[in-house]
Amino acid sequence: MHDYYRIPPQELGEGARIPLKCLGESGEVFYEMAQEMIRAIRENNARGQRTVFIVPVGPVGQYPIFVRLVNEQKISLKNCWFFNMDEYMADPQTKIPPSDPLSFIGFMERQVYGRIDPALTVPPAQRVYPDPLEPQKGDRLLKELGGADICFGGIGINGHLAFNEPQPELTVQAFTQLPTRVLEISRETRTANAIGDLGGAIEDMPPYCVTIGFHQIFTAKKVRLGVFRDWHRAVMRRAAYGEITTAFPVTLLQDHPDALIYVNANAARRPVEG
Repeated sequence: MHDYYRIPPQELGEGARIPLKCLGESGEVFYEMAQEMIRAIRENNARGQRTVFIVPVGPVGQYPIFVRLVNEQKISLKNCWFFNMDEYMADPQTKIPPSDPLSFIGFMERQVYGRIDPALTVPPAQRVYPDPLEPQKGDRLLKELGGADICFGGIGINGHLAFNEPQPELTVQAFTQLPTRVLEISRETRTANAIGDLGGAIEDMPPYCVTIGFHQIFTAKKVRLGVFRDWHRAVMRRAAYGEITTAFPVTLLQDHPDALIYVNANAARRPVEG
């Protein structure tokens, strides 16, 4: 077993090549992510500037907190642009419908935008979802806006960010240039997601996705990731301490100027005790 898997919780962060912020319950991770969203929007609103986020559907625990704070504090999102990371697809050209329980578009519309006061919420034209028929349209728009202020997300079982899965045949430089594109989802990712989202029904997991490019993630001014699952104990340690490799894409963030991983107490535990 690699030495980084043996790091005890009380030593996490020491010598990490991606900074770690160790917290308590999962709610603290989600609260920190929601607060980071709120702070950035408030600061940009005060300066009369737009806010541009890349946002995930996984993790999602930050959204109820974010929605509540926006509504309570009357924070305008009219100058915000939210770029969704990815979406499941039934085949290489067809997204799953928003009515599907797994749809990321459906989730954002129902559970985020639809729960915010209409006078405050993100304008529909500024809710950007990746388009499988014109994948790099969103990339061009994001570039025109000056890139993302913050990219939020999680880490997949094989180190993927969004659905940028391992491609060990690529150099680090080539991987960091990958644009938004349609991909077949690896079986290991489908398995992990089926356990979390469908009670293990892997045969009903969509086989394809459209995902924002690693370039769009890597060029965000800040990257903030939240980890909280049992298997994040190993994934997070490899991300922060392992060698940089396109076989485990999140390790590439070791070269990002402002990346941070929020870690709950569960994910901070060693993968194997003893």
